[in-house]
Amino acid sequence: MKKHVVLYKTLSAPLMARLEAVAQVTVVENPKSQDGLAHLRDALPEAEGLLGASLTLDADLLSLAPRLQVVSSVSVGVDNYPIDELTRRGILLTNTPDVLTETTADTGFALIMATARRVVELADWVRDGQWKQNIGPAHFGTDVHGKTLGIIGMGRIGEALAQRGHFGFGMRVIYHSHSQKPAVDARFGAEYRNLDALLQEADFVCLTLPLTAQTQGLIGAEQFARMRPETIFINIARGKVVDEQAMIEALRSGQIRAAGLDVFTQEPLPADSPLLTFDNVVATPHMGSATHETREAMAACAVDNLISALNGQRPKDLVNPETWPRG
Repeated sequence: MKKHVVLYKTLSAPLMARLEAVAQVTVVENPKSQDGLAHLRDALPEAEGLLGASLTLDADLLSLAPRLQVVSSVSVGVDNYPIDELTRRGILLTNTPDVLTETTADTGFALIMATARRVVELADWVRDGQWKQNIGPAHFGTDVHGKTLGIIGMGRIGEALAQRGHFGFGMRVIYHSHSQKPAVDARFGAEYRNLDALLQEADFVCLTLPLTAQTQGLIGAEQFARMRPETIFINIARGKVVDEQAMIEALRSGQIRAAGLDVFTQEPLPADSPLLTFDNVVATPHMGSATHETREAMAACAVDNLISALNGQRPKDLVNPETWPRG
């Protein structure tokens, strides 16, 4: 008998066919809406597998799923899931960590370029008919090549960002992570720094680390005060790694030059957010992995992980390895 999977993510026709060949699939559309959430709650008691993204699986929802064996998330971040509770219950949690690395690093470097060269601001200025003569110093940006790139969180995405900066733009790379990485040092001529030293030294401070209890609120007023007025701040990690109000104050006071932000404390970003009042802020809609190719690859990876788990095989991208081997 096929196992029961609850799907709350749109899949392409080939991936849907592949999943339906091995599982009985209940599709829940828009699970964040009132009707969608009600449908999800009705479906959970029979669910042996879940596949989706961007839904917080809290204790209340989890309590409705006594048969659940695996949660396959179409994401690299897993802060939406109660990992300790899943592990306690022996429920496998999987993610898609490899397939979005390069695309997310592209997004990070796009934000570096857009903020440094004031691309969005000046493009809007031209569109508004303000370009009447050759631009002068009031509209100049700052160079990226040859500058110091400071990366906080030297995982897969951090390394991909370092590659772009070092080889593509001749940037000096410094980084802060939970440990020094000799392979990174050798490949990029990178230098490890403690957090305070990195903040004081980097021309571009880029966050690429996961959201955990230890990293939540890592960058606040004290950290922004250590940056220089020439510093450009980039966040492609998670919004809650940053004290957003402290960042707003740093921008307002001129403590930092600019910010390129793909993630926010509240998403979607409210229309009345003060961040939208700054010309030197480039705000994008959490689009780090948002290309056709990468999103399809992420979904395929999640389907692979789910099918492996339901077939009694260890999935490739197991977040909580304590659940394996299964008892």
